[in-house]
Amino acid sequence: MELEFLEKKYSENSPQLIIIYGRRRVGKTELIKKFIQNKNSSYILCSRDNFQENIKEIKRKFSEITGKEYFLKLDANSLFDLFKYLIEEIKKEKIIIAIDEFSYLIELEKGMTSTFQKIWDELLKDTQVFLILCGSSMGMMESETLDYKSPLYGRRTGDWKIEAFKFNDLKNVFKKSSMEEIIKFSSVFGNTPFYLLKIDPNLSISENIKKKILTKGEILYNEPKILLREEFREPRTYMLILKYLSLGYNSQGELSSVTGIEKGNLSKYISVLEETQIIRYILPLGKRKRGIYVISEPFFNFWFRFVYPNLSDLEIGLINEVFERISPKLNTYFGLMFEELIIEILKLKEIKLPFDFNWVGRWWHKDKEIDVVALNEKTKDILFGECKWKENVNPEGVLKELKEKAQYVEWNNEKRKESYAIFAKSFSKRVKSGNVMLFDLKDMEKVFRGK
Repeated sequence: MELEFLEKKYSENSPQLIIIYGRRRVGKTELIKKFIQNKNSSYILCSRDNFQENIKEIKRKFSEITGKEYFLKLDANSLFDLFKYLIEEIKKEKIIIAIDEFSYLIELEKGMTSTFQKIWDELLKDTQVFLILCGSSMGMMESETLDYKSPLYGRRTGDWKIEAFKFNDLKNVFKKSSMEEIIKFSSVFGNTPFYLLKIDPNLSISENIKKKILTKGEILYNEPKILLREEFREPRTYMLILKYLSLGYNSQGELSSVTGIEKGNLSKYISVLEETQIIRYILPLGKRKRGIYVISEPFFNFWFRFVYPNLSDLEIGLINEVFERISPKLNTYFGLMFEELIIEILKLKEIKLPFDFNWVGRWWHKDKEIDVVALNEKTKDILFGECKWKENVNPEGVLKELKEKAQYVEWNNEKRKESYAIFAKSFSKRVKSGNVMLFDLKDMEKVFRGK
């Protein structure tokens, strides 16, 4: 889909300014490299070194694409001047200039987006240049290139936010795996292409965890730590926050207490983590405050919960010992991720409900919690759902408890039409009722595989 979008824009007989953004490891660079393959193009990867080093790299790339060595000897340290020389050489020639990690340039040089506004307005808008500006810093790319206050606002001819895979995309990754295996793998490795590619399909989930994540030297062993070092100036503070978030300290008050970070300072760190989409804020149905923070990326969630606390033992090769320690906790973890998965599947409308819904989420109050709630504001239909990562679940007992908890949910209590759903590995029996639905892994596999 992303490649089709770029090819469509490339086929247009006009200059293009395309913004591509998305968090790290979702495949932005691979997309760009695939798109420019066999085309007249120049791929420029920016660095955090300093602005002059980036200028040197751009000179080198412009020298390569034009075949003119004088670019290497230019005294010009202005991007505008470099593009001016480039346009003088290529004239009306169709060429792709892809600038990756553009957010680094924004960090290093104040007014960078204003510079590119001038480059576009005065040099590129009457050419056949296909300019791609790509970045991983989500908040920065959105505010500096897409926001209406940005100098580039109104100049871009297209933009695409690259997302991690949705759960239904995994059918192309796990073609021979069972639904239970797919859920377990996605709970650990997430839906990010970079992490999924590290899975050995010939090994079980346990062996993949041991060999691909718990083994020192493997690329995923230190991945979150390395990524946070690349992204943030105070990686240790962010790691501390993520560690306790993974362990269930989900409110600002709890996090402040357990980390020792004063609430005012903590809110700044949390805002940055939200901006980079590493965490997200969830509100229960009907509430505008008292929400919780959760880690968005399953691999980060797994790593901070099970790997980070055991790094000292893993450093000396105690892989089996660490796995034996975490193994009894994995089923509970899979259960929590199963709840997240069901909400995602419902949001994607992969599972048919008795009514068309416009909100899906969770509900909790004090000691009571309902895993899944879906509703329609107009028709006053509401569905209450429970997720059980267990075999042979007795739906009658679960349904009775679910109905009792539903009475505490304050939402159109006098007018609403209630439905119920239970999601489990398997059931001991089936309940025959018009407003009760049961979904086991076999049912979900039929939906997933499109059977």
